[in-house]
Amino acid sequence: MDLSNLKPVKGATRKKKRIARGVGSGKGGHSSTKGTKGQKSRAGASIPAWFEGGQMPLQRRVPKFGFYNRFRVEYRAVNLSWIARLVDEGRIDGAVEVTPEVLVGAGIARKADRIKILGSGESPKGLSVTAHAFSASARQKIEAAGGKATVLD
Repeated sequence: MDLSNLKPVKGATRKKKRIARGVGSGKGGHSSTKGTKGQKSRAGASIPAWFEGGQMPLQRRVPKFGFYNRFRVEYRAVNLSWIARLVDEGRIDGAVEVTPEVLVGAGIARKADRIKILGSGESPKGLSVTAHAFSASARQKIEAAGGKATVLD
């Protein structure tokens, strides 16, 4: 052993230098590695990412317009032509009532969707359809084909 391979005992040294603990620490002095002056050099400085130094912030500079109605009810639109195609392909049994659960099983809608039946296309004969809403033309076509349109609450 000689002086060239001396090192401190394990645990005797710190990995990170602690700042602002006096001049002898190597990271002390009046600025303690924080540069000189300015808001971020002060104790307890934390500035939000969106703060623009007193300049008018972006979210207040940009013009606002429009309206978001939080009470709006959104529907998943399903055309009669889709239902007719599913019956033709055998993915929906024409004798069984078409309900939202049947449409979810066929991959047309999701479980949480409110479903509105629209009148594009022709209704299969004698088809009974239950949904959250119907367009006037859809209701008329279903009833004209001998079916029944039932509205869910």
